[in-house]
Amino acid sequence: MPIRVGDPVPHAMFKQLGANGVTNIDTATLLKGKKVVLFGLPGAFTPVCSANHLPGFVAKADDLRAKGIDEIACISVNDPFVMQAWGRQHGADGKVTMLADADGLFTRAIGLSLDLPEYGLSGRSERYSMVVEDGIVKTINVEKTVLDHGISSAANCMLHT
Repeated sequence: MPIRVGDPVPHAMFKQLGANGVTNIDTATLLKGKKVVLFGLPGAFTPVCSANHLPGFVAKADDLRAKGIDEIACISVNDPFVMQAWGRQHGADGKVTMLADADGLFTRAIGLSLDLPEYGLSGRSERYSMVVEDGIVKTINVEKTVLDHGISSAANCMLHT
């Protein structure tokens, strides 16, 4: 069953590529005592993700922070090298934390895993966004299809923050 409002975010470990190489970022450290926007998507460098979803959060990062968001994190079932390159291409540095759910454990734990064989994608993520306060889901928006990007957008997060 997919994660819902009021649920705690399950423990998971993400990979992030930084100046010192690949590091582990766990959900407890990421979320403890903070108000965080997490958004997930099917894959780095895919059309809707690259044209709309990530760029929207990069563009609205300052506005979301002004509304009390401490961190904005993009999660995808990709490796940390791809996530870093994709984030840099879109100007995410310092605005959106790019996290690799490399093994898909987090995505499966929140019940939002899917396969898109028509695109050659397997074990990927639904398109969603959620606001999490101190590890508890306050709002969550999952798109009807991965081609949609309205309710999971940064603009919609602005309305529910």
